[in-house]
Amino acid sequence: MAQNTPVQLWAATRADGLPGATRSHQSTGDWEVWKVSGKVFMLQTAMPGEPVVILKADPADALALREAHADITPGYHMNKVHWITVHPGGSVQAELVGDLVSDSYRLVVEALPQGQQPVDPETFR
Repeated sequence: MAQNTPVQLWAATRADGLPGATRSHQSTGDWEVWKVSGKVFMLQTAMPGEPVVILKADPADALALREAHADITPGYHMNKVHWITVHPGGSVQAELVGDLVSDSYRLVVEALPQGQQPVDPETFR
């Protein structure tokens, strides 16, 4: 993978600290993958010449984020409605990246059967 950007480092730091989160390197391609209970909530890769973070997002939030930030676009190689790509640049700061990672994680945890949820998604805000 290309040199990690601050956006990738901020995202990885937050994701690595989430309950039940696991990180792996995908054997095909150059992808780092974070999962909770076997379900993906974050990916990192390098688009042509640009390291990015890919996160799950509520569709309405994803649209608002793309409109508000030039460095947030539809999910790279993912469903464009439910995933966003965060690019390196100046408009996305560490706090927002951490919040986006937490939101992605929570969305995935909410969809898990209750017995597989490492946290209560209602109280994990």
